[in-house]
Amino acid sequence: MKGKVTVVTGGSMGIGRAIAEFLGEKGSDIAIFDVMDGRAAVGAIEAKGAHAAFFHVDVSDSSQVEKAVLAVTDQLGRIDNLVNNAGIARDRLLLRMTEDDWDQVMRVNLKGVFNCSKAVIRRLLKTGGSIVNIASIAGLTGNPGQSNYAASKAGVIGLTKSLAKEYGERGIRVNAVAPGFIKTDMTATFPEKTREALVQTTPLRRVGEAIDVARVVYFLLSEYASFVTGEVINVSGGLYI
Repeated sequence: MKGKVTVVTGGSMGIGRAIAEFLGEKGSDIAIFDVMDGRAAVGAIEAKGAHAAFFHVDVSDSSQVEKAVLAVTDQLGRIDNLVNNAGIARDRLLLRMTEDDWDQVMRVNLKGVFNCSKAVIRRLLKTGGSIVNIASIAGLTGNPGQSNYAASKAGVIGLTKSLAKEYGERGIRVNAVAPGFIKTDMTATFPEKTREALVQTTPLRRVGEAIDVARVVYFLLSEYASFVTGEVINVSGGLYI
């Protein structure tokens, strides 16, 4: 990671922040794209010796993404890696789900990955690089009350595999990570009974930590995974099985 520049979307908090901080610890300079204030994350990264910058970006807006990517290359000099982590949930049973619930989740979770990947891949065509998309086991198994979220993450998985096939010959690797039940602000809103049931159905019998995801992202971005592309790695404590 030393000398590399990595863009992390949704890097201000939760899994995204853990990824940004861990990659910074490993030597990568970090650009955080988020609608939430990322200055605290930038401070934590710089305290570990890496350069970092925050850009207020709505990933569902292609013009904002393109401007931010240009700003990253101006400020940090290059882009080597992209982690598409930004995501939201608007959970409801289908008959109670509004069109806006559906559209918001699709715009951020799926269109956001499209926008950021398109903008960054243009910069990677000459140099090569790596993209890791944060999907979810919900995109593989489905979840009641999460038809919009599960569909968006299934779309991310399909996009991952398609981009891996399109750009592998140009030295660009594209993989996905599918987290299970991870301790974040988002999952903290789950009812206690739901959290207990998820732990009991997870073979490792615990909630995952954001750092568990960050370590796998680091592996996929690094040269350790130089012959790995188009893969979806479940970080779920066995919940997927």
